[in-house]
Amino acid sequence: MHWHQKNIDRVVEELESTPQGISSEAALHRLEKFGPNALQEKKKKTAFRIFLDQFMDFMILILMAAAVISGFIGELTDTIAILVIVLLNAVIGFVQEYRAEKAIAALQKMAAPSATVLRDGLPETVSATEIVPGDVVLLEAGMIVPADMRIMESALLKVEEAALTGESIPIDKHALALHDPLLATGDRKNMAYKGTFVTYGRGAGIVVATGMETELGRIAAMLQEEKEVKTPLQKRLAVFGRRLALIVLVICAIVFGAGYLRGEPPFIMLLTAISLAVAAIPEALPAVITIALALGAKKLVKQNALIRKLPAVETLGSVTYICSDKTGTLTLNKMTVSEIYVDSQRVTAADLDEDTLRTDVSSAPHLQCSPSCELLRALALSNDAQRGTHDLVLGDPTEIALFNIARDHGFHKEALEAHFPRVAEIPFDSERKCMTTFHRLPPSAESREAFVSYTKGAMDVLIPLSDTILTSDGLRTLDAEELLSTNEKMAADGLRVLCIAMKRWDCLPEDLSPETAERGLTVLGLTGMMDPPREEAKEAVALCKTAGIIPVMITGDHPLTATTIARELGIIEDGAEMTLTGRELDELSLEEFEEKVEHIRVYARVAPEQKLKIVKALQDRGQFVAMTGDGVNDAPALKRADIGIAMGITGTDVSKEAAHMILLDDNFATIVKTIREGRRIFENIRRFIKYIMTSNSGELWTIFLAPFFGLPIPLLPIHILWINLVTDGAPALALAAEPPEKGVMKRPPRHPREGIFAHGLGIHILWVGLLMGCVCLLAQAWAIRTEHVHWQTMVFTVLCLSQMGNLLAIRSERESLFTQGLLSNLPLLGAFLLTVALQVATVYVPFLNPIFKTEPLTLPELGLTLGLSSIVFFAVEMEKWIKRRRKVL
Repeated sequence: MHWHQKNIDRVVEELESTPQGISSEAALHRLEKFGPNALQEKKKKTAFRIFLDQFMDFMILILMAAAVISGFIGELTDTIAILVIVLLNAVIGFVQEYRAEKAIAALQKMAAPSATVLRDGLPETVSATEIVPGDVVLLEAGMIVPADMRIMESALLKVEEAALTGESIPIDKHALALHDPLLATGDRKNMAYKGTFVTYGRGAGIVVATGMETELGRIAAMLQEEKEVKTPLQKRLAVFGRRLALIVLVICAIVFGAGYLRGEPPFIMLLTAISLAVAAIPEALPAVITIALALGAKKLVKQNALIRKLPAVETLGSVTYICSDKTGTLTLNKMTVSEIYVDSQRVTAADLDEDTLRTDVSSAPHLQCSPSCELLRALALSNDAQRGTHDLVLGDPTEIALFNIARDHGFHKEALEAHFPRVAEIPFDSERKCMTTFHRLPPSAESREAFVSYTKGAMDVLIPLSDTILTSDGLRTLDAEELLSTNEKMAADGLRVLCIAMKRWDCLPEDLSPETAERGLTVLGLTGMMDPPREEAKEAVALCKTAGIIPVMITGDHPLTATTIARELGIIEDGAEMTLTGRELDELSLEEFEEKVEHIRVYARVAPEQKLKIVKALQDRGQFVAMTGDGVNDAPALKRADIGIAMGITGTDVSKEAAHMILLDDNFATIVKTIREGRRIFENIRRFIKYIMTSNSGELWTIFLAPFFGLPIPLLPIHILWINLVTDGAPALALAAEPPEKGVMKRPPRHPREGIFAHGLGIHILWVGLLMGCVCLLAQAWAIRTEHVHWQTMVFTVLCLSQMGNLLAIRSERESLFTQGLLSNLPLLGAFLLTVALQVATVYVPFLNPIFKTEPLTLPELGLTLGLSSIVFFAVEMEKWIKRRRKVL
């Protein structure tokens, strides 16, 4: 049996304690046995080890090898550039991983520093770390609960457990046993948990678990066990790096062998092969990706999304499922009265009969008015919410909702209290489930002094206490069945129903007990409250579905409420989509759950480990999961998810430290904006890979095929390294600024297992690179045959400018450059012009000729060079035209 199932006498007996606590001596023995009441951490990696691990990536190892080779052949500039890039990536990776280690530290901050316990029968303040099982802890408003405990005594005790359970409203605590063994943590109202906050009342509890055995400790253990999964880009680049290294080694060996067999000087061929190896490896790739992600992260901050871990920016584009909390993310996190039952009819809050509200109710000297008027007066007066500064209403969320609807219809609490002052009250308690306030009525000619009481509470409690109901025809006998039926219908619509009743008194009763005051009541009506969905969330859900992303709601709320909100938002649309409760989830084996998980759209009443189970099950089915959360209970799932998204406004430090991204406005619509940006960034990274690998492919084909056509080696090592330097730098970076293509959110997400060369990218790299190589060899063959001595300068220039033509053409997968326009990406236009100017300078600036082994071209040679360089551009434009035609047909 769980602690919540046992009566308090049995709990005390099993813990070998007493209602007056334990002795100081027993506390010392138990401290030795159970250890301190603190969260323990696994042995951490040292900062140096974290930094060293950044160099273990396969792509980074290849780059380091390229740096060594560049140094060996005397290209120190390349060596320094590559080492700077590698170091920059290592520093960024180190900072991110080091920050991630702080999640447990944030969890520890939630622990109470001290607590008051009963030792030797007397109250004593001790450090929270010294608390042991069996200790009796005294609780009062403002305290952090120091350990998991079974409530022994409650005097209007309320505990806010939002950080642990997700339940935003403080929970009323009591000492009675609860017999259901499968109750979720948030429903165990006779328990208080470590790290939660006492908001009201006082009480006492006996400690049943400390340290890592507490609910908070279990979450800490889950956080330590869960490893972050690699992002799609990290996985793709690891595979890409291995394959590239193998291909480059094979081609370089062939080039060296072919040149050697043709009688080329071995040293020149070795330098050429090594230069080719350096050129073929895109050393700017990690830097460009990091810069693209950083620019994306900067842009996302303006859209209220703070990126904590850079790779998350790209991962957003791969998301197939968004598992979102309901409260505050999909909804406004503001309880609102949306429906009222009054005068035997259900009306929306906006449709209350305006005719009944025409009187100046705030200064009315009499009590009699319409049922709607009387109900709204009761909502305003029997209310503990207060208006603070800047028109902010302070108080319990339910009270605020009732305060607001009354005020919105002209019933201002402050003005009404001048005429109907509160003279007594019977506070709410969790056993009665209601509260009553007494108000003096304004004097009248008939009576010198009279009073009215207003009672509000749960429907099932107030019906047995009521005899009549107020209608526009006066009082009539209460029809309990009709009222219960209305209550059931409103609850089925996901509303939280509250009953409001009143009673007239000639004088204030001497015995202000519930047994006397809460009898013979007149029902005024019912209020139906809910946390309404955000308007922008509806549009965002629709956009998700258009983009092939499945939104899923996870909440601690009642299944009916959750399902209603999900229908309003469009998360649930047909009968095939399921709602699952935490209890039903517990009853399913992992295999059974994985079979159903892709059909479930709403999860209600879930526990922390169940959120983690949901994420894992979806990942096992090959999905990429974004998970939102704000509480401590969400941290393990946030860490495990492909994208963990913490709430910036309501989120705990623990959830923020575990997450990849923080929503600064707690809005679901912002997630969808970030996905759009993630898709744009990935497309731009893919364009960069396409551009750089096509350029490298062109260089490889040019040198590789020359011997087979009986041509001399067309390029010198300095030419290869120069092209590599100028074309891999600014032009590639400028691709990161490319705006999103049309319809970026109208296509499905990339398949999680999709390779980096999918959708014809690999074929494009091969055929465009081959075309580039053939054009260069054509220029070489023609120049040699016609005895043009500048043939090597022509090949050098054709290759460089062909890559610039390719740069302009690949800005879009389908759209023509002539449609896009040159001015739609100004950084890229600038990079293009700069690269062309630098290449022209190597040919026509005299002091650069001996450095680059070039000679000025004549005007006809330059014209032929420019003409041949444009072939690649027009060929890629033709490829896009064919794609557009196929789509139309």
